[in-house]
Amino acid sequence: MDKLTVVLGDFPHARPLLDGDAEIDGYLVDPVEVRPVIGAYRRMIRDLEFDVCELAPVSYLMARQEGIPLTAVPVFLNRRFHHGDVQCAADSGIRVPRDLEGRRVGVRAYSVSTGVWVRGVLRDEYGVDIDKITWVVDDDDHIEGRAPANVERVTDGRALGELLRAGEIDAALTGNAGTGRAGAPTAGWTAAAAPAADGDDGPYPLFPEAGTLAVDHYLRTGVYPLHSLISVRSELVDRDPGLPAKLYAAFVASKRRHLAARPEWSAVPRLARQGRAIGGDPVPYGIKANEPSLNAMVRFAKDQGLLDADFPADPRSLFAAGDYPVA
Repeated sequence: MDKLTVVLGDFPHARPLLDGDAEIDGYLVDPVEVRPVIGAYRRMIRDLEFDVCELAPVSYLMARQEGIPLTAVPVFLNRRFHHGDVQCAADSGIRVPRDLEGRRVGVRAYSVSTGVWVRGVLRDEYGVDIDKITWVVDDDDHIEGRAPANVERVTDGRALGELLRAGEIDAALTGNAGTGRAGAPTAGWTAAAAPAADGDDGPYPLFPEAGTLAVDHYLRTGVYPLHSLISVRSELVDRDPGLPAKLYAAFVASKRRHLAARPEWSAVPRLARQGRAIGGDPVPYGIKANEPSLNAMVRFAKDQGLLDADFPADPRSLFAAGDYPVA
């Protein structure tokens, strides 16, 4: 049997596949651990280093546009809502989203998926002119050359969280997309406590009722932001056109094995909360169940200059041919 090197984030619903309990028909899995897994994204896109690798969905779209020989399978291991991901500096005076115009906002890299989703929501829902914001970055994009003129690079080695606390940027995204880490993924990150809201003395959220707003947005639009998909080296798909469907079936089996042991998603509290909020599966697989999110992702990436205007919009064109029943 052929071996596949496989790199995934630390998701319990994917662990049975890595452990060999959910098999890929005709293949053996050779797990490769990369932490943070975002470091593997760059290695996959730039060097095709692995056979199968989780990727940020926007990075995959950009890679596809550049002709990088990668093929995707519609397995989305991670999802997040983003209204809670913007924090404002203590003395910034920002009170409503349009106050961000003319300000400096930190994000790890311009094309990071959280940034794409946040900018899309700010523009669509709140009328923010995102081109009037200076986006301050402290890391490279996986695919460079698409960042607009209103992107500024940190040059003195300081992390975004430090800049936010010092008031040298007016706002920033949290977590791996901004203030929750320091350093580049290629070097291994230093975990950093996100600058939590500290009353009058520290950063505060742009949206205090972020959870309510996020669920309202989902109920109105059906958009449930994607944060990973599964990529495969196209050479392997050319050799075995059935491989994407085999991978999909294995990921579905892996999720079912996890749920048999933890039916309430209690192993991942954030996903459990999101599942309760949307009233369903917090990580639905397949194209049909994710069409609103896929359509929004492509549209946002086009609007933000990361994809060309003629990039294919049909969600089915983004993935390898295969049978992907909703699961």
